[in-house]
Amino acid sequence: MKTNISLEEAQAILLDKAINIGQNNNNLTDTLGRTLSKDIIAQENVPPFPRSPYDGYAFRSADTMSASDDNPVILDVIEEVPAGYTAKNCINSGQAIKILTGAPIPEGADAVCKFEETSIKDNKVALYKYYKPQEGIVPAGEDIAKGTLIASKGTVVTPPLMGMLAALGISVVPVFKRPLIAIGSTGDELCDVSETLAPGKIRNSNSYTLQGYIRSIGAEPIVIGMCQDRIEDVASLIEQGLERADLVLTTGGVSVGDYDVVRHAVDYLQAEILFWKVDIKPGSPILAAVKNDKLIIGLSGNPAAAMVTFQLLVVPLIKKIMGRQDYLHPQIDVILKDDFPKASPRRRFLRGKLVMENGIAYMEVTGGQGNGVLSSLEGCNLLAEIPAQSGPIQAGKKLKAYIIN
Repeated sequence: MKTNISLEEAQAILLDKAINIGQNNNNLTDTLGRTLSKDIIAQENVPPFPRSPYDGYAFRSADTMSASDDNPVILDVIEEVPAGYTAKNCINSGQAIKILTGAPIPEGADAVCKFEETSIKDNKVALYKYYKPQEGIVPAGEDIAKGTLIASKGTVVTPPLMGMLAALGISVVPVFKRPLIAIGSTGDELCDVSETLAPGKIRNSNSYTLQGYIRSIGAEPIVIGMCQDRIEDVASLIEQGLERADLVLTTGGVSVGDYDVVRHAVDYLQAEILFWKVDIKPGSPILAAVKNDKLIIGLSGNPAAAMVTFQLLVVPLIKKIMGRQDYLHPQIDVILKDDFPKASPRRRFLRGKLVMENGIAYMEVTGGQGNGVLSSLEGCNLLAEIPAQSGPIQAGKKLKAYIIN
């Protein structure tokens, strides 16, 4: 069993164990936030035909060669074509067709002018300048050309992508299955949010925070409940998670105290322990194991510590299981806006939020940085790294940060 390993080694071990949970063909309406399991290639043009971008007249550009303010060209208006219809007539020399926004360009026409650039009388339209071939025409495929790679495998479906798929007539979309993530909580001190708080008890906030984070990245949480700090009880909770989910998360019981029994429960289940403890602060107590190709990850019971390691290690893992290409957190250099008065013998991650000032990225610390300060994660979208063996950090220091949420 590896112990007290680096963040990078822990991340590599977990990502190497990411399982393929398969794919579905989903209705387009149920694809937002899902990950494409295949490349999407356009099988047609969007728009599918040349069209008019505005209300006006379609005609032959050659007819306007001599047009000017003093000598307008007069064309016979032979038809009107609204959007959703096609012209019944072919345009010949000396003719025009009134055309409305979005309507297909009539056969024989190669230019369109705006209404406001003309004058009309008795079904005759006057044009006052020369129009080049294809002027005022939106070509077929201007938005999406047939054969274009619309989105590659591993792309997350966004609202604009949904619209593009609809425009292409793709009503069923290949996506990776949504991973099921079991959440179990251990600790004699825990009670649920609906229970009266008895002396010595605390409410189980970790389960609700994890549910929110898991849903926000497109996975599906399964709450398997709470149990006391007894090996058999914890083992039973984990076993339930293994039966129902693709990945099991627990909180609490992963440190070195007498009641930290998750490691012993994993041994009891004859799971392979991959590592125990990561050399960071907060969140050093973390356990990773595997049984029947399914990962079991035990996070700290301290809320902030649990969520920092969840963001740094578990979020990339879940995203990779989902088939995403962008499973790693993007990084950014930031300037610290606040002093941080504590020394950091161990590599430390500060919770904060990104603030842009005059094009420069700053990080504002979001509250206290203790292991149990969950409120510091409200508004937090950065985890900034302080190298090991650092003293107190003054405002103005440049730090590397991971963008989260």
